[in-house]
Amino acid sequence: MSDTLAQAVVQWQRVHGRNHLPWQAGRDPYRVWLSEIMLQQTQVATVLGYFDRFVQRLPTVQDLAAADEDTVMGLWSGLGYYSRARNLHRCAQELVQRFGGTFPRDAATLATLPGIGRSTAAAITSVCFGERVSILDANVKRVLSRVLAWEQDLAQAKAVRDLWTAADTLLPATAADMPAYTQGMMDLGASLCSVRQPQCLLCPVQMHCQARAQGRATDFPIQTRKLQRSAQQWWVLWAQQGEGGATHEKSAVWLHKRPSRGVWAGLHCLPMWGDEASALACLPAAQRQQVQALPVVKHVLTHRDLYLHPLQVVLPAGQAPQCEGAWVAASDWPALGLPAPVRKLLEQG
Repeated sequence: MSDTLAQAVVQWQRVHGRNHLPWQAGRDPYRVWLSEIMLQQTQVATVLGYFDRFVQRLPTVQDLAAADEDTVMGLWSGLGYYSRARNLHRCAQELVQRFGGTFPRDAATLATLPGIGRSTAAAITSVCFGERVSILDANVKRVLSRVLAWEQDLAQAKAVRDLWTAADTLLPATAADMPAYTQGMMDLGASLCSVRQPQCLLCPVQMHCQARAQGRATDFPIQTRKLQRSAQQWWVLWAQQGEGGATHEKSAVWLHKRPSRGVWAGLHCLPMWGDEASALACLPAAQRQQVQALPVVKHVLTHRDLYLHPLQVVLPAGQAPQCEGAWVAASDWPALGLPAPVRKLLEQG
C-alpha cells in the first residue's frame, strides 16, 4: 500500500493542494521554518499577515538573530503562544553561531535546536531538501490514524511512537516526491480529512483508508486524555498620563515587562493583580475615586480562561502608579510585544 498511497497523495497535492502560500516559493528553509512555527496552534488565514510583516522586517535568519527581543515580540504580538517567538529568536541565534546561518539538511540535527521538535524538523528538511522523513503534526496524525484504523490511544507516548514508525513505511520511494507528499499530508488534514465531517468521497486515499472501509472515519484518532481547563480573574490597571507629563501625551500608558516565565512571558503589559484592592493600592489615594471599571474581557488560552477586569484612570502630571513599570508614549507602545487583549484595549482607548 505504501507506494500507491504516497503517489496518490503526491498527485493530488500537485493539482489540488495548497501551492501558492508565500513560504512555498523557492523552498527557502528560513521561510518554511518560520511558517511551521507560526502555524502551530494557528490557522493559515491568521498567519498570512504576520508572516508577511515578519519577513519584510527580518528577511533572513541572520536578520532575526541580530534583532533585539522587543522587535521580535512586537512582530509576533497578537499571534499568541509567545514561547514560540522566544524560541524562534534563540534558534536563529544558534543557527548563526553553530551553523553559520545555514540550515542543517537532516531532521535529526535540526531537532537539536530550540523550539524545533521532530515533526517540525522533518517538515523543513523533507520540503526543502527532500529528506525521507515523516511528519506527525495534529492534522497528519488524524489522516494516518484513519488510513490505518489506528486503534491505539494517541494520548499514550508509546502509541505515538508506534504511529511514527508506521508513518515511515508509507513514505515515497524517491526524495523528489517528498516535498509534495509532506505538504499533501498536511493539506489533507487541513481540508478533506477534517475532524467532524471528513469528505471521504473526495479524498485521494479513500481506497487505502481502513477507517472509511469500516465506516468509522470519525472514530479516529483515538485520544482519551482531555485538557483540564481552569479560570483566573485578573484586575488590570490601565493608567494613562495626563497633559503636562514627561511625554506630553494624554495617551501615554504605564506598562511593565512581564517575567520570563508564565503567561505572556517577556511581553510588555498593563500591570495585573489577582484582586481589585491590590490594583487600587498602587494609585495615589486621591485618584482611586477616579477609576473607571470597564466591562470584563474574557481571553481564552490553551488550558485556561482569563477574565480581565480593566480599571482605567488618568493620572495628573507628575504622578505615576506605585508599581513596576514606566510611561510609554502612544507613538511607542504599538511596536512593542503586547498580549492581544491588552493591545485591543489600548487601541480602543
